[in-house]
Amino acid sequence: VPLEAEMLQPFPMEQFFSASAAEYQLPMLGEVPPGEPPDPKKCSPREYLEFYIFPVLLPGLAELLHEAEKEKCFEGKRTKFIPSDFLTEWLYNNNPTRKDESFTELFSIPFVKDWLKDHPRPPIPLSLLLSEEEASILIQSFWRGYRVRCDSEIQELRKWQKKLREERHITEVVKKFWTKQEAK
Repeated sequence: VPLEAEMLQPFPMEQFFSASAAEYQLPMLGEVPPGEPPDPKKCSPREYLEFYIFPVLLPGLAELLHEAEKEKCFEGKRTKFIPSDFLTEWLYNNNPTRKDESFTELFSIPFVKDWLKDHPRPPIPLSLLLSEEEASILIQSFWRGYRVRCDSEIQELRKWQKKLREERHITEVVKKFWTKQEAK
């Protein structure tokens, strides 16, 4: 049988999942399926997922979706919300072995600190940090400044200042001043 013919056949998902997606309910944090937990080193991958991974990961993903909705991630193309950061912080703070410990911010988590030492992040663009109101104020102030600088009286004043700086050699005077200050 040619490889292409095999790849185009429908994939029998029933053999991998005992319950349909509609029947499967998200477990609560720490809730494991009924029965005795299997030995993590000897159980099947499915049992390992159902007993050890899903009871912690699925509630974290549900919280991630709630937080993404709060941050309005589904309304625009770009956002400052970083889902992997949220999930890392959530999983770390909801780890059953850390029950009695206080909340730890993402950048205070030891392995995150170590990772960021070797792999620093680029800064988040200002466009993602500003609210729409702050951005509009900033844009309006730049526009007003531009319009003022276009005024003929202001242009005349700027030309006069430039000529004065050149005649009096202001740049040299400032350099001399700072060399004297540094020598002290």
